[in-house]
Amino acid sequence: MQVTETQNDGLKRSYHITVTADELDAKVNEKLAEAQPDIEMKGFRKGKVPMPLLKKQFGERLMGEAMQEAVDGAMSSHFEQTGDRPAMQPDVKMSNENWKPGDDVEVDLSYEALPEIPELDASDVKLEKMVVEADDSAVDDALKSLAENAKAYEAKDGASEDGDQVVIDFVGSVDGEEFEGGKAEDYPLVLGSNSFIPGFEEQLVGVTAGDEKEVKVSFPEDYQAAHLAGKEASFACTIKEVKAPKAAEIDDEMAKNYGAEDLEALKVQIRERLGAEYGQAARAVMKRKLLDVLDEKVSFELPPTLVKAEADQIAHQLWHEENPEVQGHDHPQIEATDEHKSLAERRVKLGLLLAELGRQNKIQVSDAEMTQAVMNQARQYPGQERQFFEFVQQNEQMRQQIQAPLFEDKVVDHIFEQADITEKTVTKEELEKAVATLEEDEATAA
Repeated sequence: MQVTETQNDGLKRSYHITVTADELDAKVNEKLAEAQPDIEMKGFRKGKVPMPLLKKQFGERLMGEAMQEAVDGAMSSHFEQTGDRPAMQPDVKMSNENWKPGDDVEVDLSYEALPEIPELDASDVKLEKMVVEADDSAVDDALKSLAENAKAYEAKDGASEDGDQVVIDFVGSVDGEEFEGGKAEDYPLVLGSNSFIPGFEEQLVGVTAGDEKEVKVSFPEDYQAAHLAGKEASFACTIKEVKAPKAAEIDDEMAKNYGAEDLEALKVQIRERLGAEYGQAARAVMKRKLLDVLDEKVSFELPPTLVKAEADQIAHQLWHEENPEVQGHDHPQIEATDEHKSLAERRVKLGLLLAELGRQNKIQVSDAEMTQAVMNQARQYPGQERQFFEFVQQNEQMRQQIQAPLFEDKVVDHIFEQADITEKTVTKEELEKAVATLEEDEATAA
C-alpha cells in the first residue's frame, strides 16, 4: 500500500492511495480462510470446500469488502501516523473508475485538517463577576407579584371594566343555527385575558349584572375548527355577575398556598430563588465576556470549509427569520455576507478552542447529565415525554444538539475555575441592564 502526498497548503491536505492487486487478493484469501471452516457446499463435507471453488463462488463479493476495508485501514493508519484530524468528512474518490479484477485500487483522499490550537493559560484571563444581593425590597416585590398571581375576584356594583371577571351564560350560533361547543353556563371570563375569539371580550366591557348582550364576532380564518373558520357568529350572553380582582393578602395563608410553612419560610424560599436567578444571569454575562476575551486572545488558522458552512447556515437561518411565511427550503440561493462570515469565523474559532480545551482536560458529559437534560426538554411536551425520549435515542443529531451546550458550559466552568475573577457588587438594575445588552448583542449576532 502506498500513500503519496499531493497537496499540503495551509490546512488543505490531499493524498493518493494505492492498494495493490496483490494486497487485495491476499485480503480476500484471508477472509475466505477465516470463513472456510463453517462453509457447507453440496458434494463436500463442512469445512472441506476447496479454496479455488470458494474464491470462484464468493470472491467477487468479498473483493468489494476487501477494497473498502483496505481504504478505511489506509485512512486510519494515515491519520494515526500524521496526527491529522479532519475538520469535516474527508472526500474519498476512486481515481481509476474503470477498475477491474486484477487492477490496483487508486484512491484520492482530500480534507481540511483541524489547526494546531495554541495552549491557553487560563490564569491570565481576567474577568469580573457581578454580584447582586437579594435584598428586602426585591423579596417584597416578588411577594407582591405572587399575591397578584393569587388574586381572587369579588362581586362589585356597577359596570365591568377591563381586568374584571364576568360570569356569563352564552349560546353561540352561525347563520341562526347553534353549533357544537358554542354554549356554556356560569362561565368565568376575565376581560382582557384574550382567551376568547378576538373582539368578544371587548364587547362585554361596560355590562352590569342582569344584562342581556348580543356579541357578534368573526372566527379567524385559521380557526382550529375548520367548519367555523372565517364565519360570522352571534353569541347571546346573559351577565350573571361582575367581579373585580383583588390581590391576595400577603400572609401565612398565602404562603401555605405556595407550599411554604408560613410567610417567613416563603421569604427564605424567594430569597434563595432570587439569588439563584441573579447568579445565573451574572454567569451568562461573565460567559459572554470570557468568549470575547478568548476571541481577542487566541488566534489560529481556521478551516475555510468549516467557516463557509457556518456562514451559510447563519445566512439561511436569518433569511428564514426575516421571511417567516416561507416554511420550506424552496427559495432562492442565499449568499452569506461579510458580516455572516465574520460571525462564522468567531463561532468556528471559539468552538474549536473550547472543543480542544475539553479534549485536553478530558471533560465529558456524563450519562446522568445527558439524561437530566433530555428530561428537562421532555417536560416541554406534556403527555409525550416517552415519545420524546425515544426520538432522542434514535436521533444522533438531536443528541448532539442537546449535548453540545452541556459540554460547552462544562469547559467554560473549567476556565472559570482557573481564571482571575474579581467580584463586583452591583444593583439588580445594573445586572438587568447588562443582561439586556447581552441579549441585544446575541440577537444581532444570531
